[in-house]
Amino acid sequence: MRSGGSGAADELVGRAAEVLRRARHVCVLTGAGISAESGIPTFRDALTGLWAKFSPEELATPEAFERDPETVWSWYEWRRQLVREAQPNAGHLALAEFARRVPDLTLVTQNVDGLHQRAGSRDVLEYHGNILRDRCTVEQIVAQRSEDTRRAGLPRCAACGGLLRPDVVWFGEAIPAGPMTLAAAAAEECDVFLSVGTSSLVYPAAGLAEVALRRRATVIEINPNETDLSPHAHLVLRGPSGQVLPALLERIS
Repeated sequence: MRSGGSGAADELVGRAAEVLRRARHVCVLTGAGISAESGIPTFRDALTGLWAKFSPEELATPEAFERDPETVWSWYEWRRQLVREAQPNAGHLALAEFARRVPDLTLVTQNVDGLHQRAGSRDVLEYHGNILRDRCTVEQIVAQRSEDTRRAGLPRCAACGGLLRPDVVWFGEAIPAGPMTLAAAAAEECDVFLSVGTSSLVYPAAGLAEVALRRRATVIEINPNETDLSPHAHLVLRGPSGQVLPALLERIS
């Protein structure tokens, strides 16, 4: 069912709220749409201005980093600054409150900006990593920067001196085993699956809703646009998450 006019939309919000009130375990998947409402450009939108001449493969692959780490780091430092300046929006805050209203909630995000944590969400499963963290290319662990390289040059690991990279998943890399395993388990076990601001195109994250559907969970999509998931979702709420999620929260209070 999809939202139409204001009356129909209000009815669907009420139906979705009733489903959430009865839920035992809610699995939430968020995508770029919720962060875009905080002013963070999507991955594709970040390839604009000075970066318009680059393709994703030139900035977000292991091969690109090996070939030209200076350029890759310049792009990521620019994106980091955008993330630091952004603030969680009403959608992020509503999801943090949802976790206090339902018996069990698993929050999985495709976003790398940490806005869910800043909004108060705990135990967020970061499917694609976190742009504000560094990872050592030698030890393959999250690492602190050497003070010497804070002032000049490429960032180096404080422990071993190895080159650091952003702690994000690049094209051609596997999703970290921990978040992937826990997210898959949540999709299997939940009785309500909430898809928020995601295109439902990027796998394996897009497959989580498919798992939930096979397990007969109620799938609710919140998105201003039609997606590949829309025809299969039980309830589709059209609109930005920063408006729809607070409206849902009010109904389950």
